[in-house]
Amino acid sequence: MLSNRIKSLPASETLAMAAKARELKNQGIDIIGLSLGEPDFNTPEFIKEAAIQAVNDNYNSYSPVDGYVDLKAAICEKFKRDNGLDYQPSQVVVSTGAKQSIANVCMVLLNPGDEVLLPAPYWVSYSAIATLAEAKSIIIPSSIETDFKITPEQLEAAITPKTKLVMFNSPNNPSGTIYTKEEYRALGAVLEKYPDIYILSDEIYEHINYGTPHFSVAALPELYDRTITVNGVAKAFAMTGWRIGYIGAPEWIAKACNKIQGQITSGANCIAQRATIAALLAPTHKIQYMVDEFNLRRGLILNLLAEIPGLKSNEPQGAFYVFPDVSYYFGKTIKGKTIENANDFALFLLEEAHVATVTGDAFGNPDCIRISYAASQNDIKTALQRIKTALIA
Repeated sequence: MLSNRIKSLPASETLAMAAKARELKNQGIDIIGLSLGEPDFNTPEFIKEAAIQAVNDNYNSYSPVDGYVDLKAAICEKFKRDNGLDYQPSQVVVSTGAKQSIANVCMVLLNPGDEVLLPAPYWVSYSAIATLAEAKSIIIPSSIETDFKITPEQLEAAITPKTKLVMFNSPNNPSGTIYTKEEYRALGAVLEKYPDIYILSDEIYEHINYGTPHFSVAALPELYDRTITVNGVAKAFAMTGWRIGYIGAPEWIAKACNKIQGQITSGANCIAQRATIAALLAPTHKIQYMVDEFNLRRGLILNLLAEIPGLKSNEPQGAFYVFPDVSYYFGKTIKGKTIENANDFALFLLEEAHVATVTGDAFGNPDCIRISYAASQNDIKTALQRIKTALIA
């Protein structure tokens, strides 16, 4: 008999859609995958060379649970350079991806019955990880009309005596929305009144932005002592499979994360850690070519979406997703298939247009779907033409 814990855990919608797409591909159907948040670039050569050097230098033993000392020093330097944050190595924990970093934080802070505030749309695993920690997710909704941002008034209205943690993600997955410094200050003014609430700031997409300056919540002095800053190298450095994430946090939280990690995975991959040092210490202009290409694709996909009747899109300022509102099609029957919700819409696109996307339900917004433009311009053009043809034929 399986545990109640695993029974209560939903499957990842992004991975489920990718699995359905693979199944159709195995049947010989030409599927264009726009469901996964994975850069289609190769890892930059200078990072690969650092990994090769680490192999030649015989880095093959267990690494420290919380990461190599010189990697943690590099992370502190990165935090100071890019975010204006002062962290000491004792405040840093390196993990097997930012997902583990987030899970560590939730496991060490949350008790059964605690409430976690999730401004929607939110990354699919936030609510699932909160569930694993036996906490309750409280969704704070937003819409395309508000550029998928919540207001200070909404935040305050969602707070109860059980609120323990709020999770922010900017640039946002799935909407591409970026909270400005002023907007975070306004939200921070609310949280300042509730000293028992902690803030997790997921900044994994910080370098993939198109002109709106990135701002870290922990840069607000009044919130520094209860903010956990989460980051990693997967997205900006095209290192998804290398599985390195990290936190900067109050030292007592970092020590607790080190303790739980020591009983679950221990230290992250030794070669990937050495490569990450090279990635983080490099000037950010070395990855600008990827950001520039994502920006071109953003313009391309927004223009093509605008040609499809009924779809509404905001203009994402970061990450590599669009999150169009597709509710225009709810209740309509197309090619004999009735579309009642975003789940039906995403499945329709997979089966009829042979394009894999992800339902917005997974992200806390049932009116939208997520489309990744971490794909070639040719694939984007072909995919959007297929979608257009399927919907208006």
